[in-house]
Amino acid sequence: MQNDDATNPAMLWVLDGEALWGRRTGAADKACADCHQGMQGVAARYPALHSEKLVNLDQRINLCRTEQQKAPALQLESRELLALSAYIGRQSRGLPIDIAESEQAKPFLDSGRAAFNRRQGQLNLSCTQCHVGLAGNKLAGNPIPQAHPTGYPIYRLEWQGLGSLQRRLRNCMIGVRAEPYAYGSPEFVELEYYLMWRARGMKLETPAVRP
Repeated sequence: MQNDDATNPAMLWVLDGEALWGRRTGAADKACADCHQGMQGVAARYPALHSEKLVNLDQRINLCRTEQQKAPALQLESRELLALSAYIGRQSRGLPIDIAESEQAKPFLDSGRAAFNRRQGQLNLSCTQCHVGLAGNKLAGNPIPQAHPTGYPIYRLEWQGLGSLQRRLRNCMIGVRAEPYAYGSPEFVELEYYLMWRARGMKLETPAVRP
C-alpha cells in the first residue's frame, strides 16, 4: 500500500495538502505557493531551530501562516495541518534525513535523548527498553520497531486515518501508563528532534502506512 500511490490511503491527504498549498488565505491574501516554489528536502531537516526556538514541521507551517499569511494557526493534528505536512513531506520522499547539529541545538538534542532513555509511567519503562533492547521481537503479535520516524505523518490502519509522530508518541506514553505531553509541547519536539537525529541518513518514506 505504501509503495503504490494509487493504493496508499495517505495520498488523499497529500492531494488535500496540494490544494491548500495553492489557496490564498489570511489578511495578506497569500498562498504558500506565492513564496515557495518547491519544498524538496525540507521535511528531512525538521525539527530545526527558528529564532532560537526548536520547532517541528507543523509548527513551522503555522509560523508561516501567522507571520506571512496573517492567518490563524491551524489546530495541531487537524486534517488541514496534517495534509500540508504530508504534501511537504511527500516532496522529500527517498531523500536522506539530514538533521543539523550545532552547539545552539545541543541542549535540545540532549533533552530529547534523556527523554528517550527515561523510565516513566506506572509500568516504569523507557523508549529504549522496547525500541532498542527488544526491537525485532513481538508485542501482542506485532513486531517491535526501532522507533525510526521515517514516514510521518503516517496512515495507520489502527487509526483509519493520518496522524503525526506526536500522536504516536502519545500512544506509547499512554501504553506505559504515563501522562502524555500536550501536542506541540517542547518535550515532544525535543524527543522528535532526537529521534530524527538518530535516524539521520535513513530515507524519508512520507507518507508511510503502518498497521
